[in-house]
Amino acid sequence: QVQLVESGGGLVQAGGSLRLSCEASIRMFHTYAVGWFRQAPGNEREFVAGIRWSGGFTNYVDSVKGRFAISRDNAKNTVYLQMNSLKPEDTGVYYCTTKQWGLELETKSTEWHNWGLGTQVTVSS
Repeated sequence: QVQLVESGGGLVQAGGSLRLSCEASIRMFHTYAVGWFRQAPGNEREFVAGIRWSGGFTNYVDSVKGRFAISRDNAKNTVYLQMNSLKPEDTGVYYCTTKQWGLELETKSTEWHNWGLGTQVTVSS
């Protein structure tokens, strides 16, 4: 059974940085794409970033391009989301998700298969 555990969220002032981690208990983790989604109160879950199973390709929602970076360490079964220049509109619960043989281009939540419980990110103005 796949388990995903997010960590690294918190309260930060606008302009600050956070690094989220997603640790996965998955055999053959290197065959799984990993995505980050976020959800603010009253909003739908939104794609933020994705990284292909092979690690060579990444994709970001326009609003975070140039500020966020997704990376993976297959030896640690972990994916990271480095978030810089944070804005209040980045506030929400951040979830990681996986899909075996998935692509970084899959931006709909229904395209992903396993989800963590999320970590709260709050950016104050």
